[in-house]
Amino acid sequence: MAKSRDEIFAQVQSTLVDALGVDEEEVSEGATLTEDLGAESIDFLDIVFRLEKAFGIKIPRGELFPDEIVNNPDHVADGEFTASGLQHLKDAMPHADFSDFEKNPNIENVPSLFTVKTMVNYVEQKLAKQPA
Repeated sequence: MAKSRDEIFAQVQSTLVDALGVDEEEVSEGATLTEDLGAESIDFLDIVFRLEKAFGIKIPRGELFPDEIVNNPDHVADGEFTASGLQHLKDAMPHADFSDFEKNPNIENVPSLFTVKTMVNYVEQKLAKQPA
């Protein structure tokens, strides 16, 4: 049986509480992983592992947190995403909300894309693609 969005959120929330040692109340859909929840780069590997286990999904490297785009000189110039780089990032992260990021596509603002909502969207899309 398919999980509801609320069930997915609750499981993502529990995963982040365990992985990051934060309080459940801190893990709202709008919370960013790094700024609001204090995640560091090493935590992202743990989060991916825990999500895979919790939901029975496989998360290929770079799919949930695409880092190769940020380090590609074809996509970033003078600390900002080029138009093609921004489109590439959007294509790689259809689960993220770019409405604020587009206003200032600076590389330093990339962490703002990694919210709890982004993760819930990602898991929801992954589960929808799995055979019943």
